Amino acid sequence: MEATRPSKPRLVLFAFGDFAFNLYWQSVMLFLLFYYTDALDLPIAVAATTYMIASVWDGIANFVAGILVDRRHSTLRYGAILVAGAVPLGACFMLMYMPPITSGAWAIASILGAHLLFRTAYAAVNVPYLAMTARVSADAGDRAFVAGIRMLFGTAAAVVIALSTVSVGRWLTGSTASQAYFAAAALFAAIGTIILVIVGATYRDGAKIERPLPASVRDLLLSLVRNRAFVTLSAAMMAMIVAITVINKSVLYYFKYLLNDPEAGQLALASMGVVSAIAIPLWMVLGRIVGLRALWFITAGLGIAALIIFAAIDVHESGLMQLFLIILQVMIVGLNFVFWAMLPNTVEYGEQATGLHVEGGVFGVAALLQRIAIGIATAILGWSFASAGYVPNVAQSADTLSGMRTTIVIVPIIFLALSCLAMLSNPLGRQPKKPTRLDPEPA
Repeated sequence: MEATRPSKPRLVLFAFGDFAFNLYWQSVMLFLLFYYTDALDLPIAVAATTYMIASVWDGIANFVAGILVDRRHSTLRYGAILVAGAVPLGACFMLMYMPPITSGAWAIASILGAHLLFRTAYAAVNVPYLAMTARVSADAGDRAFVAGIRMLFGTAAAVVIALSTVSVGRWLTGSTASQAYFAAAALFAAIGTIILVIVGATYRDGAKIERPLPASVRDLLLSLVRNRAFVTLSAAMMAMIVAITVINKSVLYYFKYLLNDPEAGQLALASMGVVSAIAIPLWMVLGRIVGLRALWFITAGLGIAALIIFAAIDVHESGLMQLFLIILQVMIVGLNFVFWAMLPNTVEYGEQATGLHVEGGVFGVAALLQRIAIGIATAILGWSFASAGYVPNVAQSADTLSGMRTTIVIVPIIFLALSCLAMLSNPLGRQPKKPTRLDPEPA
């Protein structure tokens, strides 16, 4: 029997979970590397390597979680997972921002250990939530609606993180040092925990999944390899993630060291979040008109054009830099919307191609590849800054500033172009054809 189609308020309530997850995620993406270098005084190469290791581990944890979701999808109570995992996830987030009580190698080890714990807890709760997006409704339009609303909540969380991390931490502790970051993390963890408990307690399946599952990890991976929609979308996503991660993680450094205006950098991050909330509905409408695949080329092309213009203009004013980042963020939002709107559809495409319904595996492997891309981008940024001579909390030389700026411009242009090449082979167009059935090889 088909499940009852969920109401819009229920879909919105489910999507609200992304606000909680993004309180954690946006903090990690926007502030954690900067916290390591400019609050804890870690060398940027060490900080970037630590971040990369944790990010790759995060991907592995997401992959394992995805396999478990596929194995036990018929018995798992997804809402209960969110409720049970909310408190441990919040506690691990606080631990990640706790200043180390030791120094030297032991301090670095404790920082890495806390980061690994958080990434593990995040995967254990977030992957089931992502898998729920494929079953929250049987209707593709509902799933696209959820993707857009999730992004609205995610951008709202990004604004909160960008504007309040330093200011709230300063208000709670009277300091802008490492203790301020920890105090802000404690507040965000409390809010995130409450939201996830509510979302988990009220969740109901909107699509019944009664389909064959892979008999082994080998079958799961083979089904994904044969899923051309998933492979090409994932390749495009990885290239896109490298590009936007380099941009996002460079914002605080650019404003502090190239513009000597660190507070304007926090405002820029918040402004990027605000414009995201405005841009998402526009991309949702345009995606219905031109198709998601075409929308990718439009947004990536505009992003490359914006970066080329930025490369030709030597920006020395905070206001002009903020304007450029706002324009670029509109393009970034479009790319993220396309990815999350298309990803659930690759589940159905893969089932038509292989006869296997791989739900958790799709989201688990996608998360693995996403985290690997984030780690690669962080390493590129950190090692490039280090090779240019960057040292935290001191005035940088002209050559160092030039090297930092080159990294910020060239790397995103290259990887956005690569994302377009990958998307050219994606079969999920405006009216995708059904793929030819391929029988899976025996285990």
